[in-house]
Amino acid sequence: MRAGGEDFEFEPVDLVRAYVITKGRELPDDQELSLITLVTAAPTEGRRPTRLTPEEERLLDICSAGYLSVAEVAGHTRLPLGVVRIVLASLTESGHLMTRPPVPRARNADKDLLEEVLNGLTRKFG
Repeated sequence: MRAGGEDFEFEPVDLVRAYVITKGRELPDDQELSLITLVTAAPTEGRRPTRLTPEEERLLDICSAGYLSVAEVAGHTRLPLGVVRIVLASLTESGHLMTRPPVPRARNADKDLLEEVLNGLTRKFG
């Protein structure tokens, strides 16, 4: 009780829960698991892995639908992005998930080459 006679309740701290979910692990490198890295469930030949936490199970279920980016997976949960990245990295290390690096940006076409093609088409077809 407080001095004024009011009851005082402790509210659960999300920071402790996040620490428990991640088992104290640190964030993976951005190059290893960036926001646009694609993840999907690894083939399991019909059997589900055992000994996973409820959060790991949920993320594995989300990823079993096909390739999703890390940001999309985090969007389907109510977990912070950092927690999702840590758990996804753990699932990848244990062989439950497969990752695919994002498609690299296409390089810009050469402006001179495009002008030559346009001029050639204009000469040929008017």
